[in-house]
Amino acid sequence: LAIHGREKEAEAAVAEIESRFEALPPVPDSAAMTLTPRTHTPLSEVFDTLFRKNRLRAAVGLTLMAAQAFFYNAIFFTYALVLTKFYGVASGAVGWYILPFAAGNFLGPVILGRLFDTLGRRVMIAATYGLSGLLLIVSGALFLSGALDATTQTLAWMAVFFVASPAASAAYLTVSETFPLEIRALTIAVFYAVGTGLGGVAGPIVFGWLIESGSRLSVFEGYAFAAALMGFAAFVAARWAVPAERKSLEEVAKPLSAA
Repeated sequence: LAIHGREKEAEAAVAEIESRFEALPPVPDSAAMTLTPRTHTPLSEVFDTLFRKNRLRAAVGLTLMAAQAFFYNAIFFTYALVLTKFYGVASGAVGWYILPFAAGNFLGPVILGRLFDTLGRRVMIAATYGLSGLLLIVSGALFLSGALDATTQTLAWMAVFFVASPAASAAYLTVSETFPLEIRALTIAVFYAVGTGLGGVAGPIVFGWLIESGSRLSVFEGYAFAAALMGFAAFVAARWAVPAERKSLEEVAKPLSAA
Protein backbone atom coordinates (compact mmCIF):
# COMPACT_ATOMS: atom_id res chain seq x y z
CA LEU A 1 0.00 0.00 0.00
CA ALA A 2 2.78 2.42 0.91
CA ILE A 3 4.70 1.62 -2.26
CA HIS A 4 1.63 2.49 -4.32
CA GLY A 5 1.11 5.80 -2.52
CA ARG A 6 -1.82 4.68 -0.35
CA GLU A 7 -0.26 5.82 2.92
CA LYS A 8 -3.47 6.26 4.92
CA GLU A 9 -4.62 2.74 4.10
CA ALA A 10 -1.16 1.42 4.98
CA GLU A 11 -1.20 3.19 8.35
CA ALA A 12 -4.68 1.86 9.12
CA ALA A 13 -3.67 -1.70 8.22
CA VAL A 14 -0.54 -1.56 10.36
CA ALA A 15 -2.44 0.01 13.28
CA GLU A 16 -5.01 -2.80 13.17
CA ILE A 17 -2.26 -5.42 13.18
CA GLU A 18 -0.30 -3.70 15.95
CA SER A 19 -3.41 -3.52 18.14
CA ARG A 20 -3.35 -7.31 18.33
CA PHE A 21 0.30 -7.39 19.43
CA GLU A 22 0.56 -4.51 21.88
CA ALA A 23 2.37 -6.66 24.43
CA LEU A 24 5.32 -7.17 22.07
CA PRO A 25 8.35 -4.85 22.26
CA PRO A 26 8.26 -1.94 19.77
CA VAL A 27 10.11 -2.13 16.47
CA PRO A 28 13.46 -0.32 16.86
CA ASP A 29 14.05 2.89 14.96
CA SER A 30 17.03 1.25 13.26
CA ALA A 31 14.57 -0.96 11.36
CA ALA A 32 12.77 2.02 9.84
CA MET A 33 12.82 2.28 6.06
CA THR A 34 11.85 5.01 3.63
CA LEU A 35 9.95 3.84 0.56
CA THR A 36 9.53 5.69 -2.72
CA PRO A 37 6.02 5.12 -4.12
CA ARG A 38 5.83 3.56 -7.58
CA THR A 39 2.98 2.42 -9.80
CA HIS A 40 4.78 -0.62 -11.19
CA THR A 41 8.14 -2.33 -11.51
CA PRO A 42 9.54 -2.40 -15.07
CA LEU A 43 10.38 -5.84 -16.44
CA SER A 44 13.89 -4.63 -17.19
CA GLU A 45 14.38 -3.98 -13.47
CA VAL A 46 12.85 -7.35 -12.60
CA PHE A 47 15.28 -9.31 -14.74
CA ASP A 48 18.22 -7.12 -13.75
CA THR A 49 17.39 -7.83 -10.10
CA LEU A 50 16.98 -11.56 -10.66
CA PHE A 51 19.80 -12.40 -13.00
CA ARG A 52 22.45 -9.74 -12.41
CA LYS A 53 22.22 -8.37 -8.87
CA ASN A 54 21.02 -11.64 -7.35
CA ARG A 55 22.33 -14.20 -9.81
CA LEU A 56 23.55 -16.57 -7.08
CA ARG A 57 20.13 -16.60 -5.42
CA ALA A 58 18.59 -17.09 -8.85
CA ALA A 59 20.86 -20.06 -9.52
CA VAL A 60 19.89 -21.63 -6.18
CA GLY A 61 16.19 -21.11 -6.85
CA LEU A 62 16.38 -22.47 -10.38
CA THR A 63 18.32 -25.53 -9.24
CA LEU A 64 15.78 -26.32 -6.53
CA MET A 65 12.79 -25.78 -8.83
CA ALA A 66 14.16 -27.82 -11.74
CA ALA A 67 15.32 -30.73 -9.56
CA GLN A 68 12.05 -31.06 -7.67
CA ALA A 69 10.04 -30.68 -10.88
CA PHE A 70 11.87 -33.57 -12.56
CA PHE A 71 11.82 -35.73 -9.43
CA TYR A 72 8.23 -35.06 -8.46
CA ASN A 73 6.51 -35.05 -11.84
CA ALA A 74 8.53 -37.90 -13.32
CA ILE A 75 7.50 -40.27 -10.57
CA PHE A 76 4.00 -39.02 -9.84
CA PHE A 77 2.81 -38.94 -13.44
CA THR A 78 4.27 -42.36 -14.27
CA TYR A 79 3.20 -44.09 -11.07
CA ALA A 80 0.12 -45.63 -12.68
CA LEU A 81 2.28 -47.01 -15.50
CA VAL A 82 4.59 -48.69 -12.99
CA LEU A 83 1.63 -50.32 -11.22
CA THR A 84 0.01 -51.61 -14.39
CA LYS A 85 3.18 -52.50 -16.31
CA PHE A 86 5.27 -54.18 -13.62
CA TYR A 87 2.77 -55.23 -10.96
CA GLY A 88 -0.24 -56.14 -13.06
CA VAL A 89 -2.61 -53.80 -11.23
CA ALA A 90 -5.87 -53.25 -13.11
CA SER A 91 -6.22 -49.69 -14.39
CA GLY A 92 -9.50 -49.33 -12.50
CA ALA A 93 -7.79 -50.10 -9.20
CA VAL A 94 -4.89 -47.65 -9.57
CA GLY A 95 -6.74 -44.95 -7.66
CA TRP A 96 -6.68 -47.01 -4.46
CA TYR A 97 -2.89 -47.01 -4.60
CA ILE A 98 -2.79 -43.26 -5.24
CA LEU A 99 -4.67 -42.49 -2.01
CA PRO A 100 -1.87 -43.51 0.43
CA PHE A 101 0.63 -41.90 -1.93
CA ALA A 102 -1.35 -38.65 -1.63
CA ALA A 103 -1.49 -39.05 2.16
CA GLY A 104 2.30 -39.10 2.30
CA ASN A 105 2.39 -35.92 0.22
CA PHE A 106 0.04 -34.21 2.65
CA LEU A 107 1.54 -35.39 5.93
CA GLY A 108 5.12 -34.51 5.01
CA PRO A 109 4.68 -30.71 4.95
CA VAL A 110 2.26 -30.80 7.89
CA ILE A 111 4.73 -32.62 10.14
CA LEU A 112 8.06 -31.34 8.84
CA GLY A 113 7.06 -27.84 7.77
CA ARG A 114 7.66 -26.12 11.11
CA LEU A 115 11.28 -27.32 11.13
CA PHE A 116 12.07 -24.95 8.25
CA ASP A 117 11.49 -22.10 10.73
CA THR A 118 13.07 -23.72 13.79
CA LEU A 119 16.07 -25.67 12.48
CA GLY A 120 16.43 -23.31 9.55
CA ARG A 121 15.99 -23.08 5.80
CA ARG A 122 19.46 -24.16 4.74
CA VAL A 123 19.54 -27.23 6.98
CA MET A 124 16.04 -28.43 6.15
CA ILE A 125 16.14 -27.78 2.41
CA ALA A 126 19.44 -29.62 2.09
CA ALA A 127 18.21 -32.44 4.35
CA THR A 128 14.88 -32.99 2.60
CA TYR A 129 16.39 -32.87 -0.88
CA GLY A 130 19.25 -35.19 0.07
CA LEU A 131 17.05 -37.65 1.97
CA SER A 132 14.52 -37.72 -0.88
CA GLY A 133 17.26 -38.75 -3.28
CA LEU A 134 18.60 -41.39 -0.90
CA LEU A 135 15.15 -42.91 -0.30
CA LEU A 136 14.53 -43.00 -4.05
CA ILE A 137 17.77 -44.92 -4.61
CA VAL A 138 16.87 -47.44 -1.89
CA SER A 139 13.32 -47.97 -3.15
CA GLY A 140 14.59 -48.11 -6.73
CA ALA A 141 17.08 -50.81 -5.81
CA LEU A 142 14.31 -52.84 -4.17
CA PHE A 143 12.20 -52.34 -7.31
CA LEU A 144 15.10 -53.50 -9.49
CA SER A 145 15.63 -56.66 -7.43
CA GLY A 146 11.93 -57.55 -7.57
CA ALA A 147 11.64 -57.40 -3.79
CA LEU A 148 8.48 -55.25 -3.87
CA ASP A 149 4.87 -55.85 -4.78
CA ALA A 150 2.23 -53.24 -5.52
CA THR A 151 1.49 -52.65 -1.83
CA THR A 152 5.09 -52.39 -0.62
CA GLN A 153 5.96 -50.25 -3.65
CA THR A 154 3.21 -47.85 -2.59
CA LEU A 155 4.52 -47.78 0.97
CA ALA A 156 8.00 -47.05 -0.38
CA TRP A 157 6.63 -44.13 -2.41
CA MET A 158 4.81 -42.87 0.68
CA ALA A 159 8.11 -42.71 2.53
CA VAL A 160 9.86 -40.99 -0.39
CA PHE A 161 7.23 -38.33 -0.87
CA PHE A 162 6.69 -37.76 2.83
CA VAL A 163 10.12 -36.11 2.58
CA ALA A 164 10.00 -34.96 -1.04
CA SER A 165 6.76 -33.01 -0.67
CA PRO A 166 8.15 -30.48 1.86
CA ALA A 167 11.32 -30.35 -0.24
CA ALA A 168 9.29 -29.34 -3.29
CA SER A 169 7.32 -26.82 -1.24
CA ALA A 170 10.58 -25.32 0.00
CA ALA A 171 11.60 -24.53 -3.57
CA TYR A 172 8.57 -22.27 -3.99
CA LEU A 173 9.26 -20.75 -0.58
CA THR A 174 12.85 -20.00 -1.54
CA VAL A 175 12.11 -18.19 -4.78
CA SER A 176 9.37 -16.12 -3.16
CA GLU A 177 11.11 -14.89 -0.03
CA THR A 178 14.70 -14.30 -1.17
CA PHE A 179 13.91 -11.57 -3.68
CA PRO A 180 12.50 -8.04 -3.14
CA LEU A 181 8.85 -7.93 -2.11
CA GLU A 182 7.74 -5.98 -5.20
CA ILE A 183 8.53 -8.92 -7.48
CA ARG A 184 7.78 -11.92 -5.25
CA ALA A 185 4.74 -13.12 -7.19
CA LEU A 186 6.39 -12.59 -10.58
CA THR A 187 9.50 -14.36 -9.35
CA ILE A 188 7.50 -17.48 -8.48
CA ALA A 189 5.93 -17.40 -11.95
CA VAL A 190 9.28 -17.03 -13.73
CA PHE A 191 11.04 -19.78 -11.81
CA TYR A 192 8.04 -22.09 -11.95
CA ALA A 193 7.83 -21.71 -15.72
CA VAL A 194 11.56 -22.24 -16.28
CA GLY A 195 11.93 -24.99 -13.68
CA THR A 196 8.91 -26.89 -14.94
CA GLY A 197 10.12 -26.52 -18.50
CA LEU A 198 13.50 -27.99 -17.60
CA GLY A 199 12.39 -30.75 -15.24
CA GLY A 200 8.65 -31.10 -15.09
CA VAL A 201 8.09 -31.64 -18.81
CA ALA A 202 11.15 -33.78 -19.49
CA GLY A 203 10.66 -36.09 -16.50
CA PRO A 204 7.36 -37.78 -17.40
CA ILE A 205 8.41 -38.11 -21.06
CA VAL A 206 11.72 -39.77 -20.20
CA PHE A 207 10.21 -42.07 -17.58
CA GLY A 208 7.35 -42.96 -19.92
CA TRP A 209 9.88 -44.21 -22.46
CA LEU A 210 11.81 -46.13 -19.79
CA ILE A 211 8.69 -47.81 -18.43
CA GLU A 212 7.42 -48.73 -21.88
CA SER A 213 10.74 -50.47 -22.53
CA GLY A 214 9.70 -53.05 -19.94
CA SER A 215 13.17 -53.03 -18.38
CA ARG A 216 13.42 -52.62 -14.63
CA LEU A 217 17.07 -51.67 -15.04
CA SER A 218 16.17 -48.79 -17.37
CA VAL A 219 13.59 -47.51 -14.93
CA PHE A 220 16.07 -47.78 -12.06
CA GLU A 221 18.61 -45.78 -14.06
CA GLY A 222 15.97 -43.07 -14.44
CA TYR A 223 15.39 -43.11 -10.69
CA ALA A 224 19.13 -42.88 -10.10
CA PHE A 225 19.33 -39.80 -12.34
CA ALA A 226 16.44 -38.15 -10.50
CA ALA A 227 18.12 -38.96 -7.17
CA ALA A 228 21.39 -37.47 -8.42
CA LEU A 229 19.58 -34.23 -9.31
CA MET A 230 18.13 -34.06 -5.81
CA GLY A 231 21.55 -34.73 -4.31
CA PHE A 232 23.09 -31.93 -6.37
CA ALA A 233 20.29 -29.58 -5.31
CA ALA A 234 20.91 -30.57 -1.67
CA PHE A 235 24.57 -29.61 -2.05
CA VAL A 236 23.64 -26.27 -3.64
CA ALA A 237 21.19 -25.53 -0.82
CA ALA A 238 23.66 -26.50 1.90
CA ARG A 239 26.28 -24.24 0.37
CA TRP A 240 24.34 -21.21 -0.88
CA ALA A 241 20.71 -21.20 0.37
CA VAL A 242 19.69 -18.03 2.22
CA PRO A 243 19.09 -18.52 5.99
CA ALA A 244 15.81 -16.57 5.92
CA GLU A 245 14.14 -18.16 8.93
CA ARG A 246 12.68 -15.78 11.55
CA LYS A 247 13.62 -12.72 9.49
CA SER A 248 11.43 -10.07 7.90
CA LEU A 249 11.19 -10.01 4.12
CA GLU A 250 12.85 -6.58 4.11
CA GLU A 251 15.80 -8.01 6.03
CA VAL A 252 16.19 -10.92 3.62
CA ALA A 253 15.95 -8.77 0.51
CA LYS A 254 15.90 -4.97 0.45
CA PRO A 255 12.79 -3.63 -1.36
CA LEU A 256 13.40 -2.14 -4.78
CA SER A 257 11.44 0.96 -3.69
CA ALA A 258 13.62 1.58 -0.62
CA ALA A 259 15.10 5.07 -0.81
